[in-house]
Amino acid sequence: MTDNPRHYSYEVYADPAMAERFEAMRFGGPIGRLLAETQARQILDGLSPIAGRRVLDVGTGTGRAAIALARAGAVVTGVDASREMLAVAERRAREEGVSVAFTPGDAHRLDFADRSVDAVVCLRVLMHTPDWRASLRELCRVATWRVVFDYPSLFSAAAVEAAVRRVTHRFDPAVEAYRVFAPQSVGRALDAAGFHVVAAHRQFVLPIALHKRLNSVRLTNAAEGVFRGAGLMRLFGSPITVIAERDRRHGA
Repeated sequence: MTDNPRHYSYEVYADPAMAERFEAMRFGGPIGRLLAETQARQILDGLSPIAGRRVLDVGTGTGRAAIALARAGAVVTGVDASREMLAVAERRAREEGVSVAFTPGDAHRLDFADRSVDAVVCLRVLMHTPDWRASLRELCRVATWRVVFDYPSLFSAAAVEAAVRRVTHRFDPAVEAYRVFAPQSVGRALDAAGFHVVAAHRQFVLPIALHKRLNSVRLTNAAEGVFRGAGLMRLFGSPITVIAERDRRHGA
């Protein structure tokens, strides 16, 4: 475990009620489904061919990515610090008829040997984890081939929301005061771990919260299509889903 087990990222998700409502809260409605489905395609494409690959899903939560990977034929282990979230993930996997090995664990100290899996997936975790660099090193350490993770960009609307949440968190500890990242910082951390970026997918220029209020995939696609055509997506798009690969000089 981290040296700070009372960090909000542990306490919030140790709540059984949060675990039960997490899926609907994050991925409910048309925009939540669009976000999840788009990212699922990016992951499956980035790890293709997927059948038979050993994949570790770190911070699996309620198992959305792990279940999608297993359904595509991967041999998946899902790790999370919250036993409450894992209980929901196990139930969802049973209901969907897929096999995933779920186990408690912490992104800062993964209980897996060096290069013991083909790939590691880690979604919506680094933005919350107390020490993101230590966590990213762990993802890279256990992966033979690729790591897939996401983060909100410093150069996006998410930076404004993150600043507001940091202030609010001082008065309400339950508020998740997530961090944003400069892509250059992420690139340096990957380089230090012997990995490099092979693809980086950006999803929205406008805040996700605004798209959820609009509640229309048609309007979202139209607006973001305009931004993409104007070249703004590559500058201000967020979240960024990164597919990184082990450098050949650090190969197995």
